[in-house]
Amino acid sequence: MTTRRTFLVALGAGLLGGPGVSLAQSRPARIGFLYVGSRQSALDTGRLGAFVQGMTELHYVEGTSFIIEGRFGDGKVERLGALAAELVRLKVDVIVATGTPSLRALQHSTTTIPVVSTVTADPIGDGFAATLARPSGNITGLTLSAGDLGPKQLELLRTAMPQLARVAVLTRSQNPAHPRQVVRIMSVAQKVGMQVMLAEAVTVDEVEREFATLTKARVGAVIVLADTLFVQESRAIATQATRYRMPLIGGNPEFCEAGGLMSYGANLNDNFRRAATYVDKILKGARPSDLPFEQPTRYSLLINRKSAIALGLTLPQALLIQADEVIQ
Repeated sequence: MTTRRTFLVALGAGLLGGPGVSLAQSRPARIGFLYVGSRQSALDTGRLGAFVQGMTELHYVEGTSFIIEGRFGDGKVERLGALAAELVRLKVDVIVATGTPSLRALQHSTTTIPVVSTVTADPIGDGFAATLARPSGNITGLTLSAGDLGPKQLELLRTAMPQLARVAVLTRSQNPAHPRQVVRIMSVAQKVGMQVMLAEAVTVDEVEREFATLTKARVGAVIVLADTLFVQESRAIATQATRYRMPLIGGNPEFCEAGGLMSYGANLNDNFRRAATYVDKILKGARPSDLPFEQPTRYSLLINRKSAIALGLTLPQALLIQADEVIQ
């Protein structure tokens, strides 16, 4: 992991390079890259490098046959509108975008430039596509199926902690996909007699405040909903969970690697790599409206056994066997 990330950080210096001469066309393709988090987080998590790797696997050469125009929101959703408009003014050939807020900003900025999603929870519910098979507009790409993750994450917590009676869900009020995900979790929790508390945070300071409140309310564990800012601040969130001795599960491995109890979700880096296949098809003339949204075919479970021991939890062997990776 360390070696891969070190490589990607080093690679980052050339990811936003200048014009080059294409072997197959008169100019290199200009690809916009709109990301809610910071440039550094896109490198540290391997997201940006995974997309470049995908392009390389398709025989594109960065700086020669394509260049990336990167725009990063540094975790500030309110900046995305201006960044999206800037990419549109640059007349890029296609835009790779991450997260519902980024797609929303682009939806308001252009109906003609093709947009490839790397991560979105509900493209139909959010109005980005008519159907997954036939998006009909200028937006297509990959989804997270995040709406189904919460109930599964709740199930995993109950397996790890059979006596769990009260769980919290960490949400961000600016994420329009979260309310629907919360409803799904509450529906499942109600059936098994569990209570659900909501914890809303927009900043790291608010995360700390929410964990302190949850501890006083005797919450037994926390589910962190999928959100680009939460991933960017995964270490800070996991630190608070450790401080307050709160078992935590999120959708991205960063949470587990940073000290959370578990993570369960799709491989986001694979989504970024797969996004290159959409870009390739679009550059060769395909219309986004004809390219179906792709849903994850595989989910990964990571367990941090070291954190479990620190929390005084004895994890069932059946759960450990399910894990794709156990951090000792």
